[in-house]
Amino acid sequence: MSTATIVGSGPNGLAAAITLARAGIAVTVLEATDRPGGGCRSSESLVPGLIHDDCAATHPMAIGSSFLKSLDLDRHNVRWLLPEVDCAHPLDDGTAGILYRSVDDTAAGLGNDGGRWLALFGYPSRHFDTLAEDITAPLLRIPRHPIHLARFGVPAALPASAVARLFRTEPARALYGGVAAHAFRPLHYPMTAAVGLGIMTAGHRYGWPVVSGGTGSLVRAMVATLTELGGTIHIGARVDRAGQLPDADLTLFDLEPGSVAKILGDRLPTGVLRAFRRFRHGPGAFKVDFAVEGGVPWTNPDAHRAGTVHLGGSYAELASTERLIHAGTMPERPFVLVGQQYLADPQRSVSDVHPLWTYAHVPFGYPGDATEAIIRQIERFAPGFRARIVGTAVRSTTAMSAYNANYVGGDIMTGAKDVRQLVFGPRIGLSPYSLGAPGMFLCSAATPPGPGAHGMCGVHAANAALKHLRRSSRHP
Repeated sequence: MSTATIVGSGPNGLAAAITLARAGIAVTVLEATDRPGGGCRSSESLVPGLIHDDCAATHPMAIGSSFLKSLDLDRHNVRWLLPEVDCAHPLDDGTAGILYRSVDDTAAGLGNDGGRWLALFGYPSRHFDTLAEDITAPLLRIPRHPIHLARFGVPAALPASAVARLFRTEPARALYGGVAAHAFRPLHYPMTAAVGLGIMTAGHRYGWPVVSGGTGSLVRAMVATLTELGGTIHIGARVDRAGQLPDADLTLFDLEPGSVAKILGDRLPTGVLRAFRRFRHGPGAFKVDFAVEGGVPWTNPDAHRAGTVHLGGSYAELASTERLIHAGTMPERPFVLVGQQYLADPQRSVSDVHPLWTYAHVPFGYPGDATEAIIRQIERFAPGFRARIVGTAVRSTTAMSAYNANYVGGDIMTGAKDVRQLVFGPRIGLSPYSLGAPGMFLCSAATPPGPGAHGMCGVHAANAALKHLRRSSRHP
């Protein structure tokens, strides 16, 4: 029987392991920490029974994942749960851009911009399942559905600022800009529209769901599936050098490229080693979990129903703060993402104390404490919030990278999603997964299609590894 070692047990490492195990490979997963799951873990860090997601929390790109659909999640008591409102972007005048799963309902709430919203998102959201076969795969390939991809890809190649200019009203511009800012890139850069369009289109097809019981429930289902297939996971098994790797026909790394370079060193081809050592990271995330009595007293009524709330003010303000953090300057009012996952999943709360998930965009490796800046941004749109806080748990950029070594400098995207790294991954080549060394592959979110709990980076890397194994067996 052929063997495989997976280093790292984030969603992509587990997806790769399951894909290989389904093909009859004997799989061993090595996880450095005390729990599998990478950024998809959940914790009770403040109050027993109060469930916070450690990082990945809302999953518009994961719910439609062909890999996750194959897992029969119902059998593992995992359900996708939807809030009434997917996302709210409140403004200082009390209005807000409101995102619903329904593209028609969203357009209806955007007034004069409703027709423009429908023109941009109506077609791709209706055809998302077909479109996803191309946008969740490497870009450097012949598309399966070129017409659908072209309709999506032309605006996706633009800067987010160009797409934002389509809208005439501030709620529509800000709503779009807040989702585009998930790219952690200045919004006037090329292809920054791609991340926002992908998330928005997926959301209009499936919504912005959370996982029942916390994102960690999804990990437990993946671990159970792998175990049923005969795979094994070893926790506390840190790999720092090549000599610690077991002999295996295949070795896949769910790691950021710099870590792979440190482990393998000159086992990698010179060009690959150089590219991995030069891999660029983006700005960081500074995370604060709150225990809040009675919920957040939002000024805007729709924000009380929203699973996600984006706090960045107007589009112009948001664009300015993203430029600042990219330049290494901490803004006074950072872009803050707020997760109210308990609205869709009440079991996460304890009586009238609710878990509030937040993080701010901050410069790469930001050494300061952004807790107060986050609280002030929430207070800006929800006066009286501070008085309702009964507990906080802070994870700085340094703590973020200690929690997950892939999050270098707090970079939860596993690398800057600039044009080159978004299209090619860590190095320019035909395969973003191959390391150029026999039997070795990269399966982390540094490869296409990028971050998220969807697992598709791992699936594509595993398929590339299986092709290599078949070729090797034909040519001993």
